[in-house]
Amino acid sequence: MALEDFCTLTDASELVSRLRVVKSDAELAYVRRAAELADDAYAEAVRLTHAGVSESQILAAMLGAVFSGGGDYPGNPFIIGSGRDALLCRYKSGRRVLDADDQITLEWAGVYRHYHACLMRTMRVGPPPPRQRVMFDAAAEALAAAEAALVPDQPMGAAFDAHARVLDAGGFAEHRMNACGYSLGSTFPPNWMDWPMLYHGNDEPVMPGMVIFVHIIIFDSTAELAMSLGETVAIGDTGPERLSASPLDLVIG
Repeated sequence: MALEDFCTLTDASELVSRLRVVKSDAELAYVRRAAELADDAYAEAVRLTHAGVSESQILAAMLGAVFSGGGDYPGNPFIIGSGRDALLCRYKSGRRVLDADDQITLEWAGVYRHYHACLMRTMRVGPPPPRQRVMFDAAAEALAAAEAALVPDQPMGAAFDAHARVLDAGGFAEHRMNACGYSLGSTFPPNWMDWPMLYHGNDEPVMPGMVIFVHIIIFDSTAELAMSLGETVAIGDTGPERLSASPLDLVIG
């Protein structure tokens, strides 16, 4: 005899994830505080992104802003990479000093009561090459398009498709990622990513109360140029609300 002879088995692998994905008002209050801490960390990064400054100084100041504001350790390490490592999009050991002609990619989170609000930026030291300005403009347009698609009852995959249409039309199809965001919440090491993600064909519906990190990432390995732009939004009854008060401008240090 087998168990299925007595009952119907249903895959419940996502049971807890589905219960977690829509946040209560109390949870959203924690997320909003996390977003304020992410902005504080960003202000430190902007202040320090100049030639002659070490990645170590930037990273220490960003983490310090979160901790000084009463925040917690993030679910995974802040991503920081300059020069060619601005294209890595992963945490790595070792630090370098910014040159007079440089780029730096940062992905970080404000964390409060273990709730996360993420931001992502690629910033310049010295005048950006013309192509990198084009990359920034495409990233900004793609971010707006993805966020506009995060409407209740629409599939999560629609946000990815909206971002891909913009980047592909701009000639960046081979330089973009195959996902452009994911849900956030109360998570612990080794990861702050939560279910579900923004990718083509994902038919999970957008719902009010979701908190979603939308990131646009363009890496041109041939030109060794990076551009990323990302922020966290809360889904309301009619669409997304920006949780960050930080501008989406290209920072040139």
